[in-house]
Amino acid sequence: MPVTQTLSPLELLKAEAPATRPVVALSEGTDPRVVAGALAAHQAGIADVILVGPRVEVEAALEAEGSKAGEGVTIHDPATSDLTASFAAEYYELRKHKGVDEAKARAAAETPLVYAAMLVRLGHANGTVGGAVHTTGDVVRSAIQVIGMAPDAGMVSSFFLMYPPADAPEGARAMLYSDCGLVIDPKPAEMVSIAAASAQSASALLRVDPKLAFLSFSTKGSAKHPAVDKVTEALSLFQEEHPELPADGELQFDAAFVPSVGERKSPGSAVAGQANVMIFPNLDAGNISYKITQRLGGYSAIGPVLQGLAKPANDLSRGCSAEDVTQIIAVTILQAASAKRPES
Repeated sequence: MPVTQTLSPLELLKAEAPATRPVVALSEGTDPRVVAGALAAHQAGIADVILVGPRVEVEAALEAEGSKAGEGVTIHDPATSDLTASFAAEYYELRKHKGVDEAKARAAAETPLVYAAMLVRLGHANGTVGGAVHTTGDVVRSAIQVIGMAPDAGMVSSFFLMYPPADAPEGARAMLYSDCGLVIDPKPAEMVSIAAASAQSASALLRVDPKLAFLSFSTKGSAKHPAVDKVTEALSLFQEEHPELPADGELQFDAAFVPSVGERKSPGSAVAGQANVMIFPNLDAGNISYKITQRLGGYSAIGPVLQGLAKPANDLSRGCSAEDVTQIIAVTILQAASAKRPES
């Protein structure tokens, strides 16, 4: 079986060339990596961008990249924007039950993360990206508070898109790993929510028919432990709720990934040896695995990408590169397009 090459989010968008360019709000418009990545996305023709931050500082960051604000690249300074007052009023309505008064709402609306999320909530942008400077907790908190969760989502979780190198061993393929960045120790019902969202994400971003492996250190009862029981319970619940989606477990990674091992350890399975969506039992396993796949296996890792929100908002690693920013912008656009696409 040859290496299966899958287009990256940026390559997908270049190939599809949407007639109307979506708008993505970048909440950290003063960071050089964010500015460079946003300019690259705009120059590639996949998005118009809003850089959020103090105008003078954003202009300086643009100038350092040899550019300036203009058509398709705009600056929003929350301290002076005409939109801030309406954003503050909206935030007050959203959070007054938590003791937020009008003064606190105004202060929140002037923060870049909340302002960018409000751009998405109120339809000024299709999605938002942050996290080059702010922590994941800050990014996720603002997204949940302002954008909110999708009606059919049980929770917000995250995933990484994993792309094999061109010289990868035979049978390598693009995969989705979840959860690798957010939910520390999901309960079985939470694993079901993560898996359901991950299947949708794989369809939208990898353009594959999802085959889900619920991973463990055991395959089909080869070990007995409460940690294994959690995975088997999650699989059982998932199959009850989503019988249309191929899923198997509990599986060790080799049984999920390598066809010959899958056939030996889980004979007759429609997933073993062919899985492209890997559901991890906890954040330890997921985070360690994606980094090993990336650093030793040579895979490209895009993420963490958030799922389960009403509209797209995504997190960046604080160690991100400008290229990472461009790819996450592309992911955000594909998520927005997927949400609008009618189900077949």
